[in-house]
Amino acid sequence: MHSDKAIRSVVIVGGGTAGWMTAAALANAIRTGCTITLIESDEIGTVGVGEATIPPIRTFNETLGIAENDFVRATQGSFKLGIEFVDWGKRDHRYFHPFGSFGRNFDMVPLHQYWLAARERGDAPQLQDLCMAWAAASRGRFAPPLADPRSVLSTYDYAYHFDAGLYARFLRSYAEARNVTRIEGKIADVALDGANGRVSHVVLEDGQQIAGDLFVDCSGFRGLLIEGALQTGYQDWRHWLPCDRAMAVPCARSESFTPYTRSTARQAGWQWRIPLQHRTGNGHVYCSQFISDDEAAAVLMANLDGEALGSPRKLGFVTGRRNLFWNRNVVAIGLSGGFMEPLESTSIHLIQAGIAKLIALFPDRDFDPLVIDEYNRLGIAEFERIRDFIILHYKLTSREDSELWRYCAAMDVPDTVTWKIEHFRRNGRLVQREADLFGPPSWLAVHVGQGNVPQGTDPLLPLRGADHADYLRKLEAALAQAATAMPSHQDYIAANCAAA
Repeated sequence: MHSDKAIRSVVIVGGGTAGWMTAAALANAIRTGCTITLIESDEIGTVGVGEATIPPIRTFNETLGIAENDFVRATQGSFKLGIEFVDWGKRDHRYFHPFGSFGRNFDMVPLHQYWLAARERGDAPQLQDLCMAWAAASRGRFAPPLADPRSVLSTYDYAYHFDAGLYARFLRSYAEARNVTRIEGKIADVALDGANGRVSHVVLEDGQQIAGDLFVDCSGFRGLLIEGALQTGYQDWRHWLPCDRAMAVPCARSESFTPYTRSTARQAGWQWRIPLQHRTGNGHVYCSQFISDDEAAAVLMANLDGEALGSPRKLGFVTGRRNLFWNRNVVAIGLSGGFMEPLESTSIHLIQAGIAKLIALFPDRDFDPLVIDEYNRLGIAEFERIRDFIILHYKLTSREDSELWRYCAAMDVPDTVTWKIEHFRRNGRLVQREADLFGPPSWLAVHVGQGNVPQGTDPLLPLRGADHADYLRKLEAALAQAATAMPSHQDYIAANCAAA
């Protein structure tokens, strides 16, 4: 039944990745009876450094009916099997956070418990060598997983690296082909309705007024509507996640065209490396309390694996979130809603998750508080779960060679993080919370990779009556064999989705 309370106009304030992902998804979901307008200014730059993603991005593109090879080709993209962490837990040490599982559980006690027991006996392979994503990534190989659950080639997942500016352009074409109207201009004022306090319209610098029922704030850190107009308030998480700035610079592509992202811990932060088809994206995320901007830029420029294609661009940020993501008739999506430093490539995922919740809890013009409360409950839970996972990387360090790492090792962390650290420390148990985006294999990779070694194993393990050490060795060999048969990352792209 068509209600006369239906939303008739959605106004998206801001373009970039957040604005055009929102516009494309809403254009796909809304077929009739409602206009979608996006306001953006070519003069206002987008952040556009978030070029690495996690596997749910594939669902977003599939829902929109976008073919993978077309998307990778249009965005100078490449494939991502996980993240390699260098020097995080201690110096001269590296580990891999894979997309997918470590082997496959074959018993009621998880596989990693058998690995822990073998490790105690001095008879275990490296944990990451029991993981298909690393078997392929470490050999520079890539092919999509198989659907057959009997094959080790079904035990991994993947995401992408891409140029965020090219992705926004790609989605703009998609959205405009589905009747989204783009208006060029800067917003000079935001008008509130005197009766209910909602945003009634925005006023552009040229005097044009654009009214809407539902407003989506994709205006970036400024939060023009959610903060500027509605004063929603912000929770600052820098006491747990002290990095507050980044320098970003692309460099020429090197021979090492890895199907994974790399994060290397530095003295006062960490550096990312993201390989694209036409260049490599690099950035240095750092804490301004412990290093100057000039020093941070110098560290970045000294650690590129190709010629710099420009000067470092500085970004300032405050890790945290708005008190509410949805306030009155404004939904904040992207950086306007909060900022999670890009350590686990979650910024585009948080845009996607915000859009998915908006479509699942789409309002009518009454803006039922029950619906808004549920949106905020889910959004806050997801933000805090991801926050906890990122805090884990900083807290689990034995580095004492610089102020930042000494601070992180000693800092108090939320009880929700301590609870997970302690469960793993005692019995190697991976306890989960509702809505954890990063599941047990992800937490396992970081716990083990950063030296949270369990004092014991699951008490059920010795009562199972077998040690399965031979299984672990056979698994390692099977993964290596399967990876060796895959094409190289470069060859797979050349054959399927090379950019023009």
